[in-house]
Amino acid sequence: MKPILFILLLSLSFTACDKTIEEILHLGENNKPVGVSANDLLSSSKYTSLKIEVAYMPGFAPDADALTHLHAFLTARLNKPGGITITTRQIPAASSTTLSGNDVINIEEEHRVGKTDASEMHVFILYTNGQYTSDNVLGIAYRNTSAAIFGKKIHDNSGGLGQASRTKLEATVLEHEVGHLLGLVNIGTAMQTPHQGTGHHCDNSACLMYYAAETTDILGFLVTGNIPTLDANCVNDLKANGGKY
Repeated sequence: MKPILFILLLSLSFTACDKTIEEILHLGENNKPVGVSANDLLSSSKYTSLKIEVAYMPGFAPDADALTHLHAFLTARLNKPGGITITTRQIPAASSTTLSGNDVINIEEEHRVGKTDASEMHVFILYTNGQYTSDNVLGIAYRNTSAAIFGKKIHDNSGGLGQASRTKLEATVLEHEVGHLLGLVNIGTAMQTPHQGTGHHCDNSACLMYYAAETTDILGFLVTGNIPTLDANCVNDLKANGGKY
């Protein structure tokens, strides 16, 4: 199975153009490579609260239960005494049904409202009306506080006869991509025990951070299985980088 190219590498090419890595690292707080803000997201040492801005295109509003599951996932792992809030709003549809990484970045730059400030982290999650240029990809993490869910691909592969539920598939992809923002695996959150498999993914096929959770390879499992959880190695990594014990 051809693995997805992890978005740290993509983020450098998408956002860099002719910029060096050093230049990227000195851009705004919400325009850095995936994993750079892992400790800031996990701990309360710099930011005491988190706001997640979900922008969706017409016909592809996020599943309410999936967002509730994401909130519970984050509450269990992040030290944010000021709270974690999720807001949603509709944005115009993209004209193309197939989106590249650069397309996603351009959409974010046009429509993102929330930015990290003195005490509150901001994360932007985009729900698109199209699919990614790699046909089997369901979601990507592409900046330190940015991820995209490919809504049409999610809708085409969930909620129907013989398919996984929309909630299960969407929550799995959401939490997997947010896991990358939290530095998993070995991309801003150091491994306490070696467990890196394909790309920056866990080597445990039952773990949320296994590579399949962001591709159509997860579909068969979710028909009868539950939303994957982080395994002990991933949880221990997050704890060591400022996450909740």
